[in-house]
Order: sequence, then structure tokens, then C-alpha cells
Amino acid sequence: MPWWSWILIWIALIALSLLFYVLLGIRLYRQFMAVMKDLGAAGAKVGHLVPATAVPDDGPQPTGSVQPGSAVFASPARMRHDYDASKSSRKEHRRQRRMQRKHDGASPSRFAISISVRRRMLLEERISRGKTL
Repeated sequence: MPWWSWILIWIALIALSLLFYVLLGIRLYRQFMAVMKDLGAAGAKVGHLVPATAVPDDGPQPTGSVQPGSAVFASPARMRHDYDASKSSRKEHRRQRRMQRKHDGASPSRFAISISVRRRMLLEERISRGKTL
């Protein structure tokens, strides 16, 4: 086999691989365009429907309510003030509930049994088991 036959073989291999990549690219482009056409048709069908997430405008909002996402554009001082105000409000609410529980007779602590009551319970338990002091 002469030396120039190797050059022809390599040229043919490179040409076939380039042809393969071109055909693969054309096929991929056609599939992409078909998907985009179907997507456009689906968008046209669904486009006339009212979005389910659309919220009707109820007019002016109350002064205490805040629009969702408004914190992004608020000043840091305003956000710090709002955070501190809500923190103190929650703290006061917890204090009010604690005072109400105390007023109602419930103990604010799970472990509020006095030592003398605990000793008496242990003594009664030992007696019921038949153990003596």
C-alpha cells in the first residue's frame, strides 16, 4: 500500500466524522424547533385562561399589613425597627400567657413540685411496696 493511501484514509475518516456531526446537529435543531412549536401551541391554549395565582385587588391595604416582598426594598433601619417591635410583642404575649397560667393555678414550670411533696410521694411509694424506713 503506497504512502498516500494513508492520507486518503485519514481524509475520508475526518470527512465522515464531520458529516456525522453535521447530520446530528441538523437532527437536534429539528427536534428543538418541534419542541418550541409544541410549547408555543400549548402556551396559546393556556394563555387565555386566568392564572390561578392572580390575586384580585381589594383596594387599599390596612395600615398594619405589609406587602409580600416589600422587605427587599425597605431600609435596614426600618427592618430593624420592625424586627425589634415584633420581638417585644412576642415577648409581651408570652408574658401575658405566663401570667394567665399562673392566675389560673397552673404552674409555669413542669418541675414545680416542691421537695416536701416529692419526699412524701417517695415515702408513700415505699410504704405501698412494703418497705419500711
